[in-house]
Amino acid sequence: MGKTIRLTMAQAIVHFMKKQKTVIDGETLPIFGGVWAIFGHGNVAGMGEALYQVREDLPTFRAHNEQGMAHSAIAYAKSLFRTRFMACTTSIGPGALNMVTAAGVAHVNRIPVLFLPGDVFANRAPDPVLQQIENFGDGTVTANDAFRAVSRYFDRITRPEQIMPALKRAMQVLTDPADCGPVTLSLCQDVQAEAFDYPESFFEEKIWTIRRPRPDGEELGEAIATIRASKKPVIIAGGGVLYSRATAELRGFAEAHGVPVVVTQAGKSSIPDDHPLALGSVGVTGTSAANAIAEDADLVLAIGTRMQDFTTGSWALFKNPDVKIIGLNITSFDAAKRAASTLVCDAREGLKALAAGLDGWKAPQAHLDRAAAEKAKWNEAAARALSPSRNDLPSDADVIGAVARKLGGENSVLVCAAGGLPGELHKLWPATVPGSYHMEYGFSCMGYEVAGGLGVKMAHPEKDVTVMVGDGSYMMLNSELSTSVMMGYKLNLVLLDNRGYGCINRLQMGTGGANFNNLLKDANIEMMPDIDFRKHAEAMGAIAVKVSSIEELEQAIEASRGNDRTSVFVIDTDPLVTTQEGGHWWDVAVPEVSPRAEVNAAHANYIENRKKQR
Repeated sequence: MGKTIRLTMAQAIVHFMKKQKTVIDGETLPIFGGVWAIFGHGNVAGMGEALYQVREDLPTFRAHNEQGMAHSAIAYAKSLFRTRFMACTTSIGPGALNMVTAAGVAHVNRIPVLFLPGDVFANRAPDPVLQQIENFGDGTVTANDAFRAVSRYFDRITRPEQIMPALKRAMQVLTDPADCGPVTLSLCQDVQAEAFDYPESFFEEKIWTIRRPRPDGEELGEAIATIRASKKPVIIAGGGVLYSRATAELRGFAEAHGVPVVVTQAGKSSIPDDHPLALGSVGVTGTSAANAIAEDADLVLAIGTRMQDFTTGSWALFKNPDVKIIGLNITSFDAAKRAASTLVCDAREGLKALAAGLDGWKAPQAHLDRAAAEKAKWNEAAARALSPSRNDLPSDADVIGAVARKLGGENSVLVCAAGGLPGELHKLWPATVPGSYHMEYGFSCMGYEVAGGLGVKMAHPEKDVTVMVGDGSYMMLNSELSTSVMMGYKLNLVLLDNRGYGCINRLQMGTGGANFNNLLKDANIEMMPDIDFRKHAEAMGAIAVKVSSIEELEQAIEASRGNDRTSVFVIDTDPLVTTQEGGHWWDVAVPEVSPRAEVNAAHANYIENRKKQR
């Protein structure tokens, strides 16, 4: 038997983590960028003491909210294209459950993050302990079972030696491009402190590299033949293009074969928006150009996308009866959606193989001419939308235009998540550099924005990180604004106050509903609140200003360039005005019967639109 080292289970975790490495641009780096920790009785003695011992090699970061710190960890991994990631540890009960929503974000978006929540006593001697959930019919269930549905891999550690196979399995999942997602290792709090004689070999340095599966020969041949037979092809570029770091191959393929490219929320920035073949966002929040070409396409090459309903217009976007779909994806689950022909492989390797097999083939010039004409029309519409309006209150697009002019550029990253802003940003934000557009729209999680911005800044401290957030999302989770200040990570935060949930209010109106419970003025309240977001941000340690016009916003941004910490710009906006050009129907079920004539009319329209679904 080889040499052993006696450690507690918690100590074994952190010593193992610090030995996991990766190579980026020829430099060997720790694959864990650090550990977020909010301590409680369920992890402070075990994980807390262990993290203290390795604090020089594996930094620990303190947050203000468990969900917030997990969002930061997710954003860190997403912005580094999943090459590095973080861990998050909490106490049991509410601390652990606060991370479940973030686990959903990571799961939907295929982002690696290691969750290490504390759990009950494995020996059960003091049961029920503080914050323990007791299941009346199953003594093995704890609050952490809530993670099962939103974890790629879940394990509960009830003996110290169990952590060895669990950590090995965790690393396989976290680094597997096909199986990538959140891992939860539920750590019984007494076991965290138990010692075991671990083999020294368990702590040997391990370098993880990206697996790049090449396409199957038969699938590749079928895909090449299908593309060669097409007359109106289009590429949908998803987040998988960025995670594969296949942006150069995407651009080269599009140019060599004359195929227009449209992008999902996750795939935006995979090709520069100003590229002649880039038609912009697709689907429900799509540009008029992208959707016009997609509607008529006879071949859709879907690369690295989940093909969710916003991308496909609830599967009513592709109107050509002869359209064929090729799913080029590292994950067979995603590649095969809607009976697509599958090309299961790494995006970069798949594009290389397709390019070789399509040598000499190019889409018809008439298709390219139409794409160029549609792009020109959209560019005119976008320019109008981004120009300051004469409305009493600016629109989201007005604000986006100002922010793009003052904070956009190759060294900037735009961060957003939920509400109405993602739709406008998907259409209008000028993304030119891979990763410069960071949108969490897989789970569309309100509250991701501020914490996500912090995670992006930690991943790219040399970048200017701008967070755009509505008042609704800001109110849900803003505590990591203070974390950004205390950690010295400067963010630019533009807070658009439309006094409620403007996006859902518009959806409510669009489905025939009365204005109800979304805007504050339509809610059941005794007094209309006058929330001073400037003072709130200042109370969190940020430098803040309230502006009353687009001109003032641009002036305030310019004046903030010398600020030494997170800067917040608050502006009131119109809750009803959106960019009318572009977009597509979205399947939101409308009540079949209602005393409201508006609902009945909306339902009739809904039935007609459903007939267009494939």
